[in-house]
Amino acid sequence: MMRMKRIKVLKDGPYLVEGSVPLYEEVIVTDEAGHTREFVEKRKFPLKEKYVLCRCGKSGNKPYCDGTHLETGFDGTETASRKPYIERARVFSSGDLELTDVPELCDHSRFCLRAGGIRELLKKGDPESIQMAIEEAMICPSGRLVLWDRKTGKPYERDFEKSIVVVHDRQKKCEGPLWVRGGIPIESSDGTIYEVRNRVTLCRCGLSENKPFCDGSHWMNAEEKIKFRRKWGLE
Repeated sequence: MMRMKRIKVLKDGPYLVEGSVPLYEEVIVTDEAGHTREFVEKRKFPLKEKYVLCRCGKSGNKPYCDGTHLETGFDGTETASRKPYIERARVFSSGDLELTDVPELCDHSRFCLRAGGIRELLKKGDPESIQMAIEEAMICPSGRLVLWDRKTGKPYERDFEKSIVVVHDRQKKCEGPLWVRGGIPIESSDGTIYEVRNRVTLCRCGLSENKPFCDGSHWMNAEEKIKFRRKWGLE
């Protein structure tokens, strides 16, 4: 009998993935102005009923774990909040739309910066700007940003296959996070189930201060992280 699709965070170890979850490798691509725009599939890994993905960033067999975390003494202590997304969200309203934002979830893929940024697009309010704002919100891999229709109360979301994407950031010339799509349950090492969401990003460099979720540490230096945290009042 096939197991339910799920991701288990192992204590100071990798992610255990069960239930034959499809695994892809995709690259972030940019437009003519240099803004991140979309993902392009690079390859699909052979489907396995169960596999383990590196969380420490040191495996010699990425994206899979090879046990290196045992040699390096990886500290995978989970520090992320267990509160529901909506309870932590900041709200920005414009016309018939409402943007919710939880900055600490940001993986810094930068999809929300195109054409002046999602907030400026919402302020403009013309059909073209609104459509672009919707696109930017729906492609935010971490789910930091969610755009809602205030009339229906429903969010704008893509219909994702339950899958995991190994992200590569070509512009920043680095490996990105694990993009978990389609509402796959993620279980903490202590047995707690994190809120199930359509899109989240998991750290795979071992440096995030919001484990198990990505905080952009795969490319941001200490100064950049401090600047970001101060900007959004996360200090």
